[in-house]
Amino acid sequence: MAKKRKARKEIQPDPLYENVVVEKFVNYIMRRGKKTIARKIVYNTFDAIKDKTKKNPLEVFDLALQNVSPLLEVKPRRVGGATYQVPREVKGERKLTLAMRWIIEAARSRKGKPMRERLLQELIDASNNTGTAVKKKENAHRMAEANRAFAHFGW
Repeated sequence: MAKKRKARKEIQPDPLYENVVVEKFVNYIMRRGKKTIARKIVYNTFDAIKDKTKKNPLEVFDLALQNVSPLLEVKPRRVGGATYQVPREVKGERKLTLAMRWIIEAARSRKGKPMRERLLQELIDASNNTGTAVKKKENAHRMAEANRAFAHFGW
């Protein structure tokens, strides 16, 4: 019997930028249900982006997400007694999810500064196609390329 898909909850756009993706990003930043703190971090970061780059923060944010979004990923697939890393194309919603997760992970791994400054630096780096999150995407692509021989095991 096939598994039932869970209905996706509709996310309301954030109050300041009227953007669903920004609200989703706030939800990923949020820890222990403290949404006001998460919003403050994101909005302060966006203000700092505006000051530092003299560009629209939403454009920098979208460019960063675009640069970090992976096209390919590998999934383990058990065939016989062996487990193969099978390359797969990444579909729409998962691309966005992985990009946000990688940017936040990279920002959290930078130490010694407040979260808004770490996030600011990571978003600017990602929009310039540098930084830890972009490196993670390149590693995923490299792994998929290396395991291209196992593509015929795909789903």
